Amino acid sequence: MKIKEKVSGIIAALKVLYPQAECSLQYDEAYQLLFATRLAAQCTDARVNIVTKDLYRKYPTLQAFADAKIEELEQDVKPCGFYHMKARDLKACAEVLLEKHNGIVPDTMEELTALPGIGRKTASLILGDVYHKPAIVADTHCIRLSNKLGLAHSKDPKKVEFELRDIIPPEEQCMLCHRFVWHGRAVCSARSPKCNECTLSPFCDTYQKNLSE
Repeated sequence: MKIKEKVSGIIAALKVLYPQAECSLQYDEAYQLLFATRLAAQCTDARVNIVTKDLYRKYPTLQAFADAKIEELEQDVKPCGFYHMKARDLKACAEVLLEKHNGIVPDTMEELTALPGIGRKTASLILGDVYHKPAIVADTHCIRLSNKLGLAHSKDPKKVEFELRDIIPPEEQCMLCHRFVWHGRAVCSARSPKCNECTLSPFCDTYQKNLSE
């Protein structure tokens, strides 16, 4: 199967399964998605949503985060783990957004990754979900599924991002990554993938290899 045919088949199949797939992190403002994604590192989205519900009520603006006492902010984000670093990054990020960007989350990879604590994965999520630009969010689900399917051949997030960017149509990139997350949680989990129930099995290199063995 040619890669273009495979990509089209995967996109079509996942659209049927998850037509309304979206980011599971809850937010109203762009900076809230930026901060929630930072908190989600090594933490579940479900827990982050619980924490940010109170967090954004207590700190309703970027200025409130910039003015926060670091020790208090650490305790507020403690349930998300790695709270010393995450609290520091949120406060510093708020300061930079206010000082250098007039309180507006930037819309380029270069500017986003220059913010404290923000890597390519978070930047890509902002570019795709907030600014509706082509973007590959190379999270653990995306990396795992794209490798199993034969769309990527690396565990390095940046390499996977660039591999997928070359073969996924720009207008499909962001939503495909969300659908990978949903499918990774529902069917193709890391510990117990339901291969015999998977709608992507006809396109999956790993499944086809196992059949032939």
